[in-house]
Amino acid sequence: MTDTAELENNGWAKTGDGKALEKTFKFSNFVEAFGFMTRAAIHAEKLNHHPEWFNVYNKVEVKLTTHDTGGLSELDVKLAGVMDKLAG
Repeated sequence: MTDTAELENNGWAKTGDGKALEKTFKFSNFVEAFGFMTRAAIHAEKLNHHPEWFNVYNKVEVKLTTHDTGGLSELDVKLAGVMDKLAG
């Protein structure tokens, strides 16, 4: 399992209230950014845990939180680790 300290070393940051993880992924172009989102969406669906995200051209801003628990959960940590692997 990836822990939040390891995620923070990989560019993830906790929000000010500590209830979410955020990261901006940068790619060389829109197609790579959108491809990342497509691959991540497949994993998110399998986990039944869906990110809040925003894409403009080569950037994908991601926010992970678990609304059911009102903050971070194992699902957020797991999905963040998957996204890091997918982004290479």
